[in-house]
Amino acid sequence: MAQSDDVSRRDVVKLAGLAGAAVAAGAKIAGAPAILKVRADSAQVKYGMIGTGSRGDYLLGHLTKIDNGYCTALCDLNPEALDKAANDIKTNPKKYKDYRELLADKDIDAVLIAVPLYEHFPITRDALLAGKHVFCEKSLVFKPEEVHALRALAGEHSKQTLQVGLQRRYSRYYQAVKAMIDKGMLGDVTHIHAQWHRNPGWTMKAGGKSNPKNWRLFREYSGGLTAELASHQVDVADWFFGAHPEFVIGLGGLDTWHDGRDINDNIQLIYSYPKGRKLVYSAITTNAHCPYFGSARPEFGEVIMGTAGAVEITIGDGQKTMPIALWYHEATPTTTAPAKEKTETKAGATFAMAPPSKGVPIYLEENELNKDDSFLQREAKMGRRWLEAKGVLVPEEVRNPVETELESFFNDAHTGGHPKADVEVGLADSTMVMLSNLCMEENRRVYFNEIDKMGKGAPTPGSSGKKA
Repeated sequence: MAQSDDVSRRDVVKLAGLAGAAVAAGAKIAGAPAILKVRADSAQVKYGMIGTGSRGDYLLGHLTKIDNGYCTALCDLNPEALDKAANDIKTNPKKYKDYRELLADKDIDAVLIAVPLYEHFPITRDALLAGKHVFCEKSLVFKPEEVHALRALAGEHSKQTLQVGLQRRYSRYYQAVKAMIDKGMLGDVTHIHAQWHRNPGWTMKAGGKSNPKNWRLFREYSGGLTAELASHQVDVADWFFGAHPEFVIGLGGLDTWHDGRDINDNIQLIYSYPKGRKLVYSAITTNAHCPYFGSARPEFGEVIMGTAGAVEITIGDGQKTMPIALWYHEATPTTTAPAKEKTETKAGATFAMAPPSKGVPIYLEENELNKDDSFLQREAKMGRRWLEAKGVLVPEEVRNPVETELESFFNDAHTGGHPKADVEVGLADSTMVMLSNLCMEENRRVYFNEIDKMGKGAPTPGSSGKKA
């Protein structure tokens, strides 16, 4: 029978129940939203923030909602940014211009690093050598020799937590979809499409290369669109496929923004994974349209496609929009077209044209029906599901995954736990950035095992000598 293009109330409950059963384990990984409370000082990790520019200040805004970390110090070259950050965090932190002075502060247990990419490795290395736990924004490292150096160094400091800022791994929706994949609900997942489209994207500020705000626009300091955007989404593909790419091909160009930058303003990449699986990725800076989620969200998202279904998912911007996910059931393949279904014949093959299906919201733990629900609770949940399936309400994750990842970092630092986005996740992601850029620069297929020889024999990267 052809699948209806409408979704009945009974269908919503049935499909959501199936999804809920599959994702319950994934949803419970992160637990319910935390209730903030005052903790004893012994349970709080004292941290310093190195880099209080746009990203650092963004993190500090979320850190005000977390109670298991306490900010004791901040570091930045820009006194205005430093003062603003201190005012935002409201803990009367010490202020430093040289990150090495912050690392020498014995009152600090952990550091959060939010400086430009080319400075990630030197500061991460120095922080580990200083005995600190480290949270570093992606990409974790910038050069091939840094991959090998940090892997060795992390092994020597295994009792210190080292986490990279890939927050999708801390999203309950992304964990739920991973659980659906593991339980076979999407069948054999063969393809992932991902995009991050902006208009206009990054713009050149006055001063050009000499202006620190423009660092993303120059290859000397930045991995460009691949590092700043694709790194998040290729990590999702690695996680969902349970593997790293075998090779990458792609095209990039500096075709629109002729303002002095030397990074690409558009990239198109295809990653080949084991068993013939593929990720197709696009980042452009001339149009922000996103065709997923009924075109209700701009810029970015991922589509996970399997033989039994697909999921559209996005992390949101973490401020006005939160993570969402929609599940699309795949029509059962048939060899003979049922009555009243349109058929087409090409090259002697006959197949049924299945009608489109509507996306069914994926429900997290708090919206699951259970035997202990009162009549009103059950009806409220079913009514909410109904309105969400009709598009009247949008099911969203209730807590920003950035807060979850930061809280998890402090928990792991305090208890010796292991991060979901650990050093190997971060190094694999950084390797992807370097090799993806290489495939576009050299216009060739680049294999990921090439990293095994790249950077070997080069001098161990030393301190940059620059202050941050």
